[in-house]
Amino acid sequence: MDLGSALCVTGMMTEDVKRMTAIVALIGRPNVGKSTLFNRLVGKKLALVDDRPGVTRDRREGDASLGHLRFKVIDTAGLEEADKDSLLGRMRAQTETAIAQADVVVFMIDARLGLTPMDQPFAELVRRSGKPVILLANKAEGKKGADGIIDAYSLGLGDPVPFSAEHGEGTSDLLEALAPFIDDEPDEDGEESEAAWENVAGEGTEEDIDPDRPLRVTIIGRPNAGKSTLVNRMIGEERLLTGPEAGITRDTISVDWEWRGRKVKLFDTAGMRKRARIEEKLEKLSVADSLRAIRFAEVVVVLLDATIPFEKQDLTLVDLTEREGRAVVIGLNKWDLVADKQGLLAELKEKANHLLAQVRGVPIIPLSGLAGEGIDRLMQGVFSAYEVWNRRVSTARINRWLEGVLSAHPPPAVAGRRIKIRYMTQAKARPPTFALFGNQLDHLPVSYTRYLVNNLREAFELPGTPIRLHTRGGHNPYDKERKG
Repeated sequence: MDLGSALCVTGMMTEDVKRMTAIVALIGRPNVGKSTLFNRLVGKKLALVDDRPGVTRDRREGDASLGHLRFKVIDTAGLEEADKDSLLGRMRAQTETAIAQADVVVFMIDARLGLTPMDQPFAELVRRSGKPVILLANKAEGKKGADGIIDAYSLGLGDPVPFSAEHGEGTSDLLEALAPFIDDEPDEDGEESEAAWENVAGEGTEEDIDPDRPLRVTIIGRPNAGKSTLVNRMIGEERLLTGPEAGITRDTISVDWEWRGRKVKLFDTAGMRKRARIEEKLEKLSVADSLRAIRFAEVVVVLLDATIPFEKQDLTLVDLTEREGRAVVIGLNKWDLVADKQGLLAELKEKANHLLAQVRGVPIIPLSGLAGEGIDRLMQGVFSAYEVWNRRVSTARINRWLEGVLSAHPPPAVAGRRIKIRYMTQAKARPPTFALFGNQLDHLPVSYTRYLVNNLREAFELPGTPIRLHTRGGHNPYDKERKG
């Protein structure tokens, strides 16, 4: 492909933009296939894709690969003319930020529809950016896209690259177009990919903790709880789209951050409503993305609106996080709107111990994302919860404790035979998981199991973290029925 005309238009030389971590921004009007191309480049279905236009709102970044090339790609919202204070206007501002950050702009059009009145002014926008531009004619498979490819020459952005993001046709042409702007040498100091850490949260132990690895913190909550506003305030920039409208966030967006020298990877998620209220396919996709972020996290911050806290959905989200085995922190957002702060905080802590017995002692942090208050307290709570989540207790200490607990309250008898508990050990951490050995433990009442868990939590200082207790029965070699 001849890129000479595109380089002349942008007025930049290839050497000026060639670097180890090149950034490629995908730009275009709604529904031209930017998110489909993004998913193909990163090799995973990270961005939500739907037939309706305007699905993407926040800009999403990912580590991409194409042939021998390695680079960072940014998926953006569709460009539309709108008032700057409206939601569409704020989405466009996010896209313009992506253009400013990029080393190369891939301007996408729909070859099947051909040029539209919106394409020309947006082509002028990327031209004025002074960045190298690659014109990509997407959906060019078959004969329907031929006319659109010819029309694309009138944009003055050089030769269009015929492509099909859905089917992967034209990959070699896109590779050839991107190659002059991206250094093909691997970045030795680059971060490990997201996929490398997908299983880190579930099976690790204290010995596996790498202090140089970012702590994965996912923020969840009901719509309009202020999750994106909080993340923006934490990182000190308007990275995420915010506004008075509920349900702005659709994709789960990850942001790298550093707090007091500790690396953190924040995940902002879409607001999750009650399951009965979720009808649209797009919202179902958003919720599924949020659930994946919970499973991917090490600590989950459940953000509540302090003016209407502990609604049923809030309790459901905490319970969901506990069942996934993740460390939990509760953030009381919009605390600046509360009048009686001390009284309400004491009341909510008491209510949490009653309503959330499965995570008794969970940290409850008052904060204001809009005013930037309480962020340090929140992060202290996050790292404290992470430490508890990783805590291990020696078998000797556990069994000394178990002896005292059994003496104070022995297990009940079943069918005239008393349940016998021999010993206990910690099987793993993340979350703390204990194995209980004895006879007839399958008949152990739930109330007694709860008694053991509550005592474990108090004795070994495990507040707020999920605790797993598994039973292991003994084998009787003289039991003919079991032997048979």
